[in-house]
Amino acid sequence: MVVAPQPEAVEAGVEILKAGGNAVDAALGCAFVQTAVDPMMCGIAGFGSLAVYLPGVNGTHEYIDFHAPAPLAATPDMWQGLIESEARDGFSFRLRGRVNDLGYQSICVPAALRGFYEAHRSYGRLPWSEIIDPAIRFAREGWFVRPAVYTFWSAEGEMGRADNTERLAYSESGRKLFCRSDGSPKRIGEWVRNSDYANTLAAIAKEGPEVFYSGEMAAHIVQDMASHGGLITARDLASYRPRRNKPLQSTYRGYRVTTSQPPGGGAMLLEMLNILENFDLSALRHNSVEYIVTVVEAMKRATIDKDQYIGDPQFVEVPVGRLTSKEYAEELARDIRDGRRANVIRFSPSPASDTTHVSVVDGEGACVSLTHSLGMPSGVITSGLGFFYNGCMGAFDPRPNRAGSIAPGKSRFSGMCPSIVFCNDLPFLAIGAPGGTQIPMGVLQALLNVIDFKMTLREAVASPRFSATSNIIDVVNRIPRAIGRSLNARGYEVARNPYGYSIGWVHGIKLTQGHLEGAAEPGRDGVALATDDF
Repeated sequence: MVVAPQPEAVEAGVEILKAGGNAVDAALGCAFVQTAVDPMMCGIAGFGSLAVYLPGVNGTHEYIDFHAPAPLAATPDMWQGLIESEARDGFSFRLRGRVNDLGYQSICVPAALRGFYEAHRSYGRLPWSEIIDPAIRFAREGWFVRPAVYTFWSAEGEMGRADNTERLAYSESGRKLFCRSDGSPKRIGEWVRNSDYANTLAAIAKEGPEVFYSGEMAAHIVQDMASHGGLITARDLASYRPRRNKPLQSTYRGYRVTTSQPPGGGAMLLEMLNILENFDLSALRHNSVEYIVTVVEAMKRATIDKDQYIGDPQFVEVPVGRLTSKEYAEELARDIRDGRRANVIRFSPSPASDTTHVSVVDGEGACVSLTHSLGMPSGVITSGLGFFYNGCMGAFDPRPNRAGSIAPGKSRFSGMCPSIVFCNDLPFLAIGAPGGTQIPMGVLQALLNVIDFKMTLREAVASPRFSATSNIIDVVNRIPRAIGRSLNARGYEVARNPYGYSIGWVHGIKLTQGHLEGAAEPGRDGVALATDDF
């Protein structure tokens, strides 16, 4: 089974499984198609985290993390004097000139392609070129704009960030590929054909990732960066390598939850689960005021700890053991039970994301959970290459001497937490989500829905969600206004999202006694397909 937000990508993944590929092949084939048919959500110049569990390979269970590092030319104080405000959701800072948010200086070292190749080199079964072929076909033959794509392309900037329409049309290539003649985004049902990207992928399929990182394509990228004031150099590209990590683990009500190491969002997820394990959530009505307050206070405490402690462990000492310990969680739970409210501090917060995910299970019981992204897309497309670069510099803290501060070669925090949950040492859930800082919040609620409220995975993913990455509670529009008024009466400010979904777009697969249940976020265009579905 394959589950993802893009039907074209899911179909490609299932076809790879049917052709004899394993879960890694299918996940990567799906991911490459995602880069073709959702080009602002993800790309080969993005970043991500891939969880793999292979019971047939000595129980192999690890993470291939490919977070995009800051260029070697970056410095901790390079933007210190440009700060205007911090986004309320904690995802980014607003700087004068938007240098961190749009354009060439917003780009970190492209990491996704190297990460995909590392996973394939280690665990793939089919030839490298074969898993890229479906993406080449979609890029060359075309795909039509889906509702979720158009909604994202048309979105106005939130919390001080640039409009996505501006990102889409930033470069000449972007205007030509994705916009109408008046500069507005192509509409639902209109076709996109990207021969430049098809040619790029064909070269990578034939020559491997080195053509991108040190070959002819790399020279083209470096020349473009130098011509437009970008920070990426030939040394940045040639020296980049993914990291391989053991899973971060904890338990929740007897289930073993495995997730990503820092600078990913796994520590946040485990901290929240550990806190909430101290409450009888099933005794509370789902999404009642008392339930929301309890979960929100856990979210706020994990957010405070993330802001203070979680960064790139090669640059800062992250107290993972303490943050994910049951003893620390008990302390925080006592504070919540005693009615103490956490205070999430933001730097002059602005008034009120792009990522994608794929979950795969193959016939041998192997599981892959892969989240990859552009951060917020920089808007930059090098002429002739056909893909957007990441905008990961925008998520760094421009203030020096902090966990999230800029440093050459350092990766910034990401909420990505692709996770695999085990029951009695057997895989039970392969799950993850796009959604920026809302990713851990969406995955958390899906897990609580399945484990505490005994929902099916589809019910768990479809249930309305809420979040608190600041002192404000964000709720989707399907949570009743009466609940919002009751939260107001208890002193909480509530921000209502006009969409019925959008707090972490969760996608996952549940495994029980040989049966697979897939769930794609109803707020996107995704699908869950098994190999016997067509």
